[in-house]
Amino acid sequence: MTMESVVPPETSDAEIEGPRLEAVLADTWATAPGFWGALSTVDHKIIGRRYILTAFVFLALGGILAMLMRLQLAAPEARLIGADRYNQIFTMHGANMMFLFAVPVMEAMAVYLVPLMVGTRNIAFPRLNAFSYWIYLAGGLMLWIAFALDMGPDVGWFAYVPLSGPQYGAGKRADIWAQMITFTEVSALAVSVEIVVTVFKQRAPGMTLDRIPLFVWSMLITSFLVIMAMPAIMIASSTLILDRLVGTHFYNPAEGGDVLLWQHLFWFFGHPEVYIIFLPAVGMVSTLTATFARRPVFGYLALVMALIATGILAFGLWVHHMFVTGLPRLGESFFTASSMAIAIPAGVQIFCWIATLWDGKPQFKTPLLFVIGFIVTFVIGGLTGVMVASVPFDTQVHDTYFVVAHFHYVLIGGAVFPLLGGIYYWFPKITGRMMSERLGIWTFWLIFIGFNLTFFPMHILGLEGMPRRIYTYQPDLPWHGLNLFVSTSAAILASGFLLFFIDALRSARVGEPSGPNPWHAPTLEWATASPPPSYNFARIPVVNGRYSLWEQPNELAVADGLRVDRRELVVTSLAAADPEARESSPRNSIWPFWAAIATTVTLIWSIFSPWAVVWGPIPVAVALIGWFWPKRVPEDEA
Repeated sequence: MTMESVVPPETSDAEIEGPRLEAVLADTWATAPGFWGALSTVDHKIIGRRYILTAFVFLALGGILAMLMRLQLAAPEARLIGADRYNQIFTMHGANMMFLFAVPVMEAMAVYLVPLMVGTRNIAFPRLNAFSYWIYLAGGLMLWIAFALDMGPDVGWFAYVPLSGPQYGAGKRADIWAQMITFTEVSALAVSVEIVVTVFKQRAPGMTLDRIPLFVWSMLITSFLVIMAMPAIMIASSTLILDRLVGTHFYNPAEGGDVLLWQHLFWFFGHPEVYIIFLPAVGMVSTLTATFARRPVFGYLALVMALIATGILAFGLWVHHMFVTGLPRLGESFFTASSMAIAIPAGVQIFCWIATLWDGKPQFKTPLLFVIGFIVTFVIGGLTGVMVASVPFDTQVHDTYFVVAHFHYVLIGGAVFPLLGGIYYWFPKITGRMMSERLGIWTFWLIFIGFNLTFFPMHILGLEGMPRRIYTYQPDLPWHGLNLFVSTSAAILASGFLLFFIDALRSARVGEPSGPNPWHAPTLEWATASPPPSYNFARIPVVNGRYSLWEQPNELAVADGLRVDRRELVVTSLAAADPEARESSPRNSIWPFWAAIATTVTLIWSIFSPWAVVWGPIPVAVALIGWFWPKRVPEDEA
């Protein structure tokens, strides 16, 4: 604590200004130094950085598994990987990419950016935010340690019963998968609640609903999708564990269960999950397009309504994964119509982005290149999505490499391309340094070319009848040439990602200093220093339009009246964002970490003994009591 940071009790930010105000706020909102401080921090920026870094580590690990699979499939009757290990690698790749990378990395970007973009000093429920990261990390470590010990799940990332049930899924592999689901979904649900409350109640004064940045809109709708969809997969995984560990019969037809119940529960979550990954990417594309077109995005209201429509329609598609299970034809017709209807809001969005670029003065920097690459690849993925929505066609290509190609075009083309553009765009905000433009262009072309050369031929392999999830094939089948071409192309794709990682690591250390707003962007996260201070904003900004920094280029209007000797936030009304109250924000605490440790021990112990359900809640309760025990200062009670 410095002399400048010592102020009388109940001093407000209206009573001091300039460097002294910043020094006081820095002391009030600081994270303690050292290892203990790192474990107890509740700063959304620190936790967001951890989320992002951890997710990209899992991306790299999943990419290594993908390359191992492509090496195995490059030639017929290859002996590089046996059937059992291939099943583990296939399952680990899918589960890792979907549950440990794709969803968490999008929420990680929101954890870092949303409080800055809505003009507040921290995320809502910051201790819950810290807890969510530790739970996510624990679930990922459990999965990969199990894989290293030859206990990795081998039931596919979807774990269909009865293959994952007690009759066929011997050992603990399926239990590891099911419990990993519990870890990651608890984490995702916690972050979603935080995002919803932050957006609804902590927006800067004047940020009405029609002034919310489009990325924030996308994360708000995504959070509602998580809250409504992910309980389904938690129910599914919990009932699977009960079947396996305590002898229930939810999925045992001989005892009144139903194997199709699993598919309904899983895909009721699984298809909205595609849009849980895709909608944040849409928000990133809208943000980047406006910035690099140098004009407000065309069709703001249409883009918001398209986001909402996509979120609603996402819950009416899950049965198109089940067209070959013998469902009634009338039901199949309904889900065919829904699967085709969701292309309408996607088309509206693409039209708005193209119109924005057409009417603007686009600057073709690396982030915008990834946006253009996204548009191209996602259109291809969307067209094949309409194709598999047709029952007769889907019946022919179901469980073939055509579906593998479609899936990757939607998720890599539709989510990873915008994500990489977003990383290049927000990297200077997070680190204060620029990534290399020259290496960025090389990265884009390697990934774009490598991706299309890798996955487009898979459509042809699928049409030629190559099934998914096979670890080898006979030399007399007509798949050898294309598989060798795909595996060679995958090396180009992998080199692009390797160059991206090298550029990011190099730039974080020795990249060119960025300044506060290197892109001349219009949204509030660029109104503070890069990287932002612990308190985000010395004074809370007041918003007068959708693009604050373009509409008020000289100096933002600000609100004052918050105390500086304790952590305080402005609470605003839901629709008009009128100031309603001052709210205390919790200080740093070690208890979320201990709560996560206790929860982790309980969940892993339950895989091996039902007694964990009896004794495990005791340490969890102790940690929660410490977390919520009344403290001397109000902000420590939350």
